[in-house]
Amino acid sequence: MTSWQIVRIVAGSFVLISLALGIPGSPVFHSPWWLAFTAFVGVNLLQSGFTRWCLMESILRRLGAPAGG
Repeated sequence: MTSWQIVRIVAGSFVLISLALGIPGSPVFHSPWWLAFTAFVGVNLLQSGFTRWCLMESILRRLGAPAGG
C-alpha cells in the first residue's frame, strides 16, 4: 500500500470517527468539540491539495511506505 493510500484511509477514518463522536444523534456521542477535529482533518486535506505536501505522507515515507502517484 502506498503512502498516499494510507493517508486517505487514515483521514477518512478520522473523519468518520470524529463525526460519530461529535454528532448528538450518534449512539457514541461524546462532545460536539469532536467536530473541530473533523474540520482540522478537512483543512489539512484542502491544504495538501493546493500545496501537494502532506506531513503525514512525509512521515509515512520515512517509516518505509512507498511513495504513490
